[in-house]
Amino acid sequence: MTKNEIKYIKMKIKTEIGVNKMVIEQLIFTFISFAIFVYMFFRMIKNNDTAYVIILILEAIGITLNFAEVLFGVKLNMLFVIIKYILACLLPIGIVILEKRIMPLYEMINLSKAKIYMAFGNTKKAKQALLYILNRNQESYQAHKKLAEVYEAEGGMRRAIDEYVQAIDLNKKDYNSYYKVAELLNDLDKGQEAAQMLFNLLEKQPQMYDASILLGEILINNESYKEAAKVYQDALRYNPLSYDLNYNLGIAYTMLNDFQNAKICYEKAAEINSLAYNSKYSLAEIALIYKDLEEAKQKFLEAIEEEELSADGYYELAKISLLQGDKDTAIKYVNIAIDINSKKIVAKVKKDPIFIPIIAKIPMPFNLENTLEEKEGKLEEKELKAKAHLEEMADITRSLSYADIQLLNKREEKHGKSAMKIQEYEQEKERDDFQ
Repeated sequence: MTKNEIKYIKMKIKTEIGVNKMVIEQLIFTFISFAIFVYMFFRMIKNNDTAYVIILILEAIGITLNFAEVLFGVKLNMLFVIIKYILACLLPIGIVILEKRIMPLYEMINLSKAKIYMAFGNTKKAKQALLYILNRNQESYQAHKKLAEVYEAEGGMRRAIDEYVQAIDLNKKDYNSYYKVAELLNDLDKGQEAAQMLFNLLEKQPQMYDASILLGEILINNESYKEAAKVYQDALRYNPLSYDLNYNLGIAYTMLNDFQNAKICYEKAAEINSLAYNSKYSLAEIALIYKDLEEAKQKFLEAIEEEELSADGYYELAKISLLQGDKDTAIKYVNIAIDINSKKIVAKVKKDPIFIPIIAKIPMPFNLENTLEEKEGKLEEKELKAKAHLEEMADITRSLSYADIQLLNKREEKHGKSAMKIQEYEQEKERDDFQ
C-alpha cells in the first residue's frame, strides 16, 4: 500500500470520527434543548404566565438552527453555534435559576417595565405593571417598595408610607425604607412620630448619615437643642468631616449659649468648606461676644461675599468701627449696608443707640415702603434663628467689660458649657452692682 493510500485512509477515518462526533453532539443538544423546551412549556401552563412565551420563542429559534444544521448537512460557523446554545439552553436555564433564587419571571419583567416607565416619567404605566405583580403575589417586597416610590413621585405621601411599611414587614433590614417613612411623616408635619422612628433606626444603624441629619433637624425645629447636639455628636463619630454635622452642631450649641463649643464647630465647618460664609458670619458674632474686635472684623469681611449676608455684614462692620472710634469708616460701611437693603438696615440703625454719634451723617431713604421686596434667601429657618440669637447676644454683651467676659469664659471652661445664659449673667451682675 502506497503512502498516498495510507494518508487517504487516515483522512477518511478522521472525517468519519468528526462526523460521528458532530452527530452525537447534535443528538445530545436536541435531547437537552427539547427537554428544556417541554419543561418551560409546562411551567408556563402551571403558572398561567404568558411571560414564558418569549422564552419559548427564543428557544425555538435555537432549536431551529440545530435542525437546519442536521437537515441540510451544513456546519454552522462559531457565532451561530454560540447563539444556538444561548437561546436553546443557557437562557432558559438561567431564567430557571433566577426564579429559584430571586423572583418569578413575571415579576422580573414587570419590575423592569416599571423602572423603564419611571425613567420616562410615566407613573401611570409603572403603577399598572407593579399592581399586576401584587395582584398575583402580595408578598413581593420589590413591588411594594417600587410602588411606594411611584406614589411618592405622584405626591401620594400616605399611600407611599403604606407601601414602604409593607416593604419593611417583608424585609426587616430595609433601613432605607424605614428612613423614607420617617422622612414622609415629617413632610406631613408628624415630626414627633418621625423623630421616634429615627431614634429607633439609629439604634440599629448609628452610622446612617441621612437619619442623623433629619433627626437633628426635627429636634432643632422643636427647640430640643440638647437632644439635637447629642444626635450630631454621635453622628460625627462616623462622619467627622461632614460640613453639615459640624455646622448644625454649632447651631445647637449656639442656641444653648455654649459659644465656646459653637466656635469649635463653626471653625471645623469653615475648614471643611472654605466657602461656608454662614459659618464665618457666626464666628464673627461669637468674636464680638468675646470682644475680639479684630477677629470679628476679619470674619465679617469674609462673610460679606455671600449676598444674603452682605447687608448685615456691613452693618456689623460699621458697629465695630464705632467701637474702635473710627466714625468715617463706620459711616462708609453703614451706607453700603443701606444701599444693599435699606428697609432692613435703616430700622436697625434707628433702633441701636450706638449710631447716635453719626446718625446725622447717614442718608436715610424717605420712602422705604417702595423698596424692592427681599428675594427668598438661602438661609434656612434654623440658620436665621441662630443668626438672630448671636446678634442679640453680641448686643447684650456689648455693655459687659472685658473682665466680665473673662469671668464668663472661666465658668464655661470649668463646667464644659455655659454656666448660665448670658442674659441671666448680666442680670446677676446688675443685682451685685446695686447691692
